Amino acid sequence: MTADTDKTAPATDYRATLNLPDTPFPMRGDLPRREPGWVQQWEKEGLYKRLRDARVGKPLFVLHDGPPYANGQIHMGHAVNKVLKDMIVKTRQLMGFDAQYAPGWDCHGLPIENAIEKEFGRKLSRDDMQARSRAYATAQIGQQMVDFKRLGVIGDWEHPYRTMDFANEAGELRAFKRVIERGFVYRGLKPVYWCFDCGSSLAEFEIEYADKKSFTIDVGFKCAEPAKLAAAFGLPSLAKDAFVVIWTTTPWTIPANQALNLNPQLEYSLVDTERGLLLLASALVEKCLERYGLTGTVIATTLGQSLDEIRFRHPFAEVDPGYDRLSPIYLADYATADDGTGIVHSSPAYGVDDFNSCVSHGMKIDEILNPVQGSGVYAPELPLFGGQFIWKAQQAIVDALRDAGRLFATSQITHSYPHCWRHKTPVIYRAAAQWFVRMDEGEGVFTKDKAPATLRQLALAAIDQTTFYPENGKVRLRDMIAGRPDWCISRQRSWGVPIPFFLHKDSGELHPRTMEILDQAADIVERGGIEAWSRVTTEEILGAEDAPMYTKSTDILEVWFDSGSTFFHVLRGTHKGTPAHPGFHSDGPEADLYLEGHDQHRGWFHSALLLACALYGRAPYRGLLTHGFTVDSKGIKMSKSLKNGIEPQAVSDKLGAEIIRLWVAASDYSGDIAGDDKILARVVDGYRRIRNTLRFLLANTSDFNHETDAVPLEDLLEIDRYALARAAQLQAEILQHFQVYEFHPVVSKLQIYCSEDLGAFYLDVLKDRLYTTAPKSFARRSAQTALWHITHAMLRWMAPMLSFTAEEAFPVFAPGASFSIFTETFWHIESGDSALIAKWDRVHAIREAANKAIEEVRKDGGVGSSLQAELTIAANAEDRALLASLGDDLKFVTITSAVTVVEGDELVVTVTPSTHAKCERCWHWRADVGADAAHPTICGRCTSNLFGTGEARRIA
Repeated sequence: MTADTDKTAPATDYRATLNLPDTPFPMRGDLPRREPGWVQQWEKEGLYKRLRDARVGKPLFVLHDGPPYANGQIHMGHAVNKVLKDMIVKTRQLMGFDAQYAPGWDCHGLPIENAIEKEFGRKLSRDDMQARSRAYATAQIGQQMVDFKRLGVIGDWEHPYRTMDFANEAGELRAFKRVIERGFVYRGLKPVYWCFDCGSSLAEFEIEYADKKSFTIDVGFKCAEPAKLAAAFGLPSLAKDAFVVIWTTTPWTIPANQALNLNPQLEYSLVDTERGLLLLASALVEKCLERYGLTGTVIATTLGQSLDEIRFRHPFAEVDPGYDRLSPIYLADYATADDGTGIVHSSPAYGVDDFNSCVSHGMKIDEILNPVQGSGVYAPELPLFGGQFIWKAQQAIVDALRDAGRLFATSQITHSYPHCWRHKTPVIYRAAAQWFVRMDEGEGVFTKDKAPATLRQLALAAIDQTTFYPENGKVRLRDMIAGRPDWCISRQRSWGVPIPFFLHKDSGELHPRTMEILDQAADIVERGGIEAWSRVTTEEILGAEDAPMYTKSTDILEVWFDSGSTFFHVLRGTHKGTPAHPGFHSDGPEADLYLEGHDQHRGWFHSALLLACALYGRAPYRGLLTHGFTVDSKGIKMSKSLKNGIEPQAVSDKLGAEIIRLWVAASDYSGDIAGDDKILARVVDGYRRIRNTLRFLLANTSDFNHETDAVPLEDLLEIDRYALARAAQLQAEILQHFQVYEFHPVVSKLQIYCSEDLGAFYLDVLKDRLYTTAPKSFARRSAQTALWHITHAMLRWMAPMLSFTAEEAFPVFAPGASFSIFTETFWHIESGDSALIAKWDRVHAIREAANKAIEEVRKDGGVGSSLQAELTIAANAEDRALLASLGDDLKFVTITSAVTVVEGDELVVTVTPSTHAKCERCWHWRADVGADAAHPTICGRCTSNLFGTGEARRIA
């Protein structure tokens, strides 16, 4: 044996000859650790400004931020709202728009005052309350801003708008002046919703309804004019005392009763009972007598119109001289025979219908009794009940009526009742001198440029010009506007934009220079904030001659006027440090979109609509988008008290903000949005699927330079052209969804695309070509060209939703292309060949049938991997022609070692294990393994790909 023949040639490491994927893009996102770094990088690089610079001169898109309230940590509802806004702005940015987003905060109002009072007590001076409130709001904004940035929200964080910024406070006053000029503002005493906890009036949209237990009482008012009552019923006289009986669920209003209301068209009966003659609606006599435990006989009937102006004594008239007054009957349509007695007792200070009825019948404003103070306590001078809180006094009132012999029945009911949406406590109607924005015809103060229609008419017309997402929001907002009363815009608090009025001490009239004073006040506030106006004295504004005759108003504009008017000044760029906001038109500023929770139909959407219509005669938005509330998996609204919520801070720390973003995007926001740990776990699985697909794409294009390596699209292998056609088809669908602000269909289609179109088909087929053909071969470069386009497109599809991941991947995929994917636009892909798509959809279906057949044989141990299988496919003529067009590449599509197509009536796939040897390099089972003695363990095509001209690929 010679020395040469004694030597053993070293085995070739064929794995090293494969083009195995390689990328620095990690499989694990490690999101909680890495996301904060990207946030810092975006901030350091001034990403928002650079995005604006990249879109100079492009069409504008303006999403005006509905300001969250500057109080407390953000919750998941905030996160949903801000992420939705961010995704919409980013999609418009990628569409090529100059998509601007200035985040804002609502800073004035009662919740902040409550927080200050809780910490420092209720006896703070106005100046002290304002100073502490401003500091508190500033701190809260700082905390919330950190959390919003952590969610990956890109905006003008260096120049947010805050309703308490001096320029915005001044802008609000200027808007208020313009609303006055247009004839919509007036002062009036009328019942408004009043919250004892707020110590202030409430607007219609600050009311929510909840169940409340209330006393019901049937109360008798003794007739003071029996002869008139007898005549109305056609009787010569009355043999007994007569009582009109009322039914009410608000016993606390009885001390302030001043009238009784009957329906002029209803029939009423005079019923003889053992407790006297009772006046009741004829339709309710039987029910009433049963409720009272009485028997009775109807002795006469008449229509309500015959009873007009007959007077009755207050039920406490014989108990205390302070109640010795008369209550006349006033005719009113709102008295019905639906329930009760058909007669409504009227306390004009505590009901809108009562107020209107009494005033229309000649009652003077200063005659209206209003014993309930702003705290809910009766005035000390009120006989019998002075100093008592009205809810606690109700039992005492019931007892006093019983003792006076005027109580006919009482019970308790649970009914839907208005509550303060902040404090969740019952509210009442209470008459107070307030400033209102008028909805219908009427005179305003200092009208200069009267609007051409009523505010209700203008607002309803504007709704018809607005696009709603979802569409049912239109009906909801329209119904609210159609039925709402005048808007009470004044509040009796300290922390808010002042109503800078001076009222004559005797007449109550505004100072004749009021409009000039409004300008003066706006200038003062712009220089020093609302605090500066608070410090201004009456003498400084009116001069020494007028000052003694006038009182400076301490009312403020309600907080919905604050946020509702932001379009007037924020969209024009009056917040410091920003350029003029682009949503400005010659007839006033307008945003492309307002986006908030559906509760804002009665809040921000509502107040903004009314103010814009008052100022400009149209809505401040072209579109309105509403989303649902965050709920747990059982559909219960997330609540700290129920401990059923998930907090965005905790989720970001544990899973990453990207998971919150994907959860929001994957949810149908038109309804409530369900979330819990199990739901988020499924979102994590979906994220991994997308990330792994992206990683495959990056890894298999890492050595591809489009400038030098790209294959002309028309020369690509057929399956590569199909893959691009399918991507173009999907992109068209995705962009349609983005156009109408839909994300959950995009997430669904993207996940299906990653798992089925790519993972289970195209990329699966592609692996052999990518890994085994020569690195620079036409076959491999064709595949990489398609993948390069798909990756560009996919990064942009996912970027609005998975912003951190897209920004992480983009420089890996396209180093040096640009500093952010958001400076890019959606990738252009030639529209797909529908015939090619149809052909390959059928190929895909046949491959699925083959996979099922292989899997059945694999379960029985007949084959290991699919490459060990050889297929015989029986098919009809149409399918045979289709499969024949793939030629020998059919085996690459089915990922088997050989395929034979035979005639058949229906599709039948037969699987047999290959009898050939397995190639060590490509793992195909082929007859030519070892045909080259120098490479005995690999097949002929691998030999050609490694050392020869390379195998020819035509289709796949």
